[in-house]
Amino acid sequence: MTAVDAPRLTQYAHGGGCACKIPPGELEAVVAGLVGTGLPKGPGELLVGLDDGDDAAVVSLANGTAVVATADFFTPVVDDAYDWGRIAAANALSDVYAMGGTPVVAVNLLAWPRDLLPMELAAEVLAGGLAVARDAGCHLAGGHSVDDPEPKYGMAVTGIADPHRLMRNDAGVAGVPLTLTKPLGVGVLNSRHKATGEVFAHAVNAMTTLNRAASVEALKAGAVCATDVTGFGLLGHLHKLARASGVTARVDARAVPYLEGARAALRDGYVSGGTRRNLDWVRPHLDGSVSEDELLLLADAQTSGGLLVAGEVPGFPIVGELLPARADGRTLEVRA
Repeated sequence: MTAVDAPRLTQYAHGGGCACKIPPGELEAVVAGLVGTGLPKGPGELLVGLDDGDDAAVVSLANGTAVVATADFFTPVVDDAYDWGRIAAANALSDVYAMGGTPVVAVNLLAWPRDLLPMELAAEVLAGGLAVARDAGCHLAGGHSVDDPEPKYGMAVTGIADPHRLMRNDAGVAGVPLTLTKPLGVGVLNSRHKATGEVFAHAVNAMTTLNRAASVEALKAGAVCATDVTGFGLLGHLHKLARASGVTARVDARAVPYLEGARAALRDGYVSGGTRRNLDWVRPHLDGSVSEDELLLLADAQTSGGLLVAGEVPGFPIVGELLPARADGRTLEVRA
């Protein structure tokens, strides 16, 4: 199938990439009853679960190894099937890297409208996922598929980590800087792509870049607290980190890097509903001295974004710092 006659995959999705996530406030309400329930008797100790909405679950085994488990899938974020597969795979693997782990094995999660889209396109999606899994040194062994009116793809990933060298979102302490390992802006660029068909190769490159090197460097630097920046935007994920750690996070808006074209896409109105919901969710917890447009970029729903690390990671920009908890309970400060 040539690029000329291939269907535009983004037109088969109500949202795109991680912007199609259930809004964070609604999601927390749904899973509230699952937090703090009795733990089953099993072969390992649950180190990280639902309590703080971390990036993956972690279980410590008796042999001194921690197992890291996660799953992530979403609707098409780009029209190219192979690139969508690559992006979805890098995004799913990122949760393991965000915990300080190494992915070991993954299985595919595929939903496909078989009466609407040719199966050869589904094969291209899977091939893209396989290419990224191989780049990560992660086995890809089968998976599960369903016939679905809307295409979706991702992976369930299992990794390993040192239980004494995890990066958790509840381990932040006041006085350390915040490092961001990828520029923001893929959300507004992807929204523009969906609306116009324009292709942004540099955004695809950012989304398909593994967070492996950033994770390794963060661990070398002694980091114990991190998260990845995906569908809830930088502000949403930083709010969760600050809340879990009992601190306040200050963002220096001038220090945050953006992909070329992101500000123009914002100016031209390519803002997803997911981004606006992100900002609405964090606004009650936010003390900001920047424009609404700046806040929208900071809340931009990212797909396969970078790591946000509490600590300085050589080679990556510092975009803020963690401070003692505020008396008014707000978790976020944004300064121009």
